[in-house]
Amino acid sequence: MRRENQSSVSEFLLLGLPIWPEQQGVFFALFLGMYLTTVLGNLLIILLIRLDPHLHTPMYFFLSHLALTDVSFSSVTVPKMLINMHTRDQSIPYAGCVTQMYFFIFFGCVDNLLLAVMAYDRYVAICHPLHYTIIMRGNLCISLVAVSWIFSCGSAMSHTLSLARLSFCADNTIPHFFCDLAALLKLSCSDTSLNELVIFTVGALGIIIPLAGILVSYVRIGVSILRVPSTKGIYKALSTCGSHLSVVFLFYGTIMVLYIFPPSNNSNDKDIIASVMYTVVTPMLNPFIYSLRNRDMKGALGRLSRWEIFFSK
Repeated sequence: MRRENQSSVSEFLLLGLPIWPEQQGVFFALFLGMYLTTVLGNLLIILLIRLDPHLHTPMYFFLSHLALTDVSFSSVTVPKMLINMHTRDQSIPYAGCVTQMYFFIFFGCVDNLLLAVMAYDRYVAICHPLHYTIIMRGNLCISLVAVSWIFSCGSAMSHTLSLARLSFCADNTIPHFFCDLAALLKLSCSDTSLNELVIFTVGALGIIIPLAGILVSYVRIGVSILRVPSTKGIYKALSTCGSHLSVVFLFYGTIMVLYIFPPSNNSNDKDIIASVMYTVVTPMLNPFIYSLRNRDMKGALGRLSRWEIFFSK
């Protein structure tokens, strides 16, 4: 079926952030600074891991993919939001909206799965330190990352294909700053029961199972530490897992806010604020969390600075 027969909507209108027009300039500068910090910070992490041989380990291999995903995840929504704020043009083409939704789900799912993979890596490092290099061999690390990307691609594609069959009628206004799947389903004048089934099944696989894996990994890490309680063991666990736990709390905490608190009159504003947290704030903070709380990253940054000074002479 041709697209014009499926939908009478050729474009959507993104209402953007719930701010006053006179505040647009301030928020544009704020989000531009945050986005540039996200891009530069995560690219610096990728560069450090690539250049420093000390960081050629499974943990930092996964971290480099997480940094790449964070840059991509933020780039799906923030540039379009900044363009809309600058030009005051809220429109986005139908194809552009569906494409944005696809990549938003894709990179969000990759982020989620990589956090679970990193939790498993920390579990093996603490609970099976003598067998760590045998278990976390190169082929397994590559396979875990490849499965994360492939599954995320399939997950995003399933949502996109189920959305493509829907018809959109008169209302084309999305009360958000990006093409959110839930907002698009509310605008459809077709039966969305299949879409809801896809969300339920794929969501269980892509969100609940990785979260359960993270919880199981850290429960077993906690049990392992309690078996031989010592200050050294606790310090090792905190130094090894502290950064990852901080990122997990940031990522899942903002998502859970959408479901823990009951809907209210300003629930849409709450959803937008939570979305800003996990699409803008969390990717920006990740480089600081991993660099400030991690001795290896700080050491690599120091060595990179010394190399720059040496080559500049």
